[in-house]
Amino acid sequence: MNFILNPWPWYVSGPLIALVMFTLIYFGKTFGMSSNLRTFCTIAGAGKKSEFFNFKWQDQKWNLMVVLGTVIGGFIAHFFLSNETNILLNPQTVEKLQTFDFENIGKTLLPMEIYGWEAVSTLKGFSILVIGGFLVGFGTRYAGGCTSGHAITGLSTLQIPSLIAIIGFFIGGLIMTHLIIPLIF
Repeated sequence: MNFILNPWPWYVSGPLIALVMFTLIYFGKTFGMSSNLRTFCTIAGAGKKSEFFNFKWQDQKWNLMVVLGTVIGGFIAHFFLSNETNILLNPQTVEKLQTFDFENIGKTLLPMEIYGWEAVSTLKGFSILVIGGFLVGFGTRYAGGCTSGHAITGLSTLQIPSLIAIIGFFIGGLIMTHLIIPLIF
């Protein structure tokens, strides 16, 4: 049971992801989560207002099953297959997070100071979620896909735009981590 409860090593999870990608490529499919938002909007009737949403969404049923499996799998993993272990962080990271008044550093995967109900119910917390959600949505559309689509599908099919997008994601993450988060907190 420990094999299921602990994170899988790269030499198990990596080949499994590669096997999934080979299967998708063989069947002419691409993987990405953000494309499902377009499918949900099309199902809701957005094709009547915008040409972008006017496509045959029934061809994406398989990808909707991926979303459903992700939600169900995440629920099962969190509530039934989680191992209560501390996250080992670099002491410098812990020290830096303490300067931002984070309390349970390494005890939880998501800090309650950002993702807890108390934080979300404040104007600052709600604003961070709304603005962050807008920026992620805009960036996903502008980049032509999300991180999973570009990093997994795009790079495995040797697409240069995906490589450029992944480099941009990393640069954006570094800017956010080192410049913007210290200003917010």
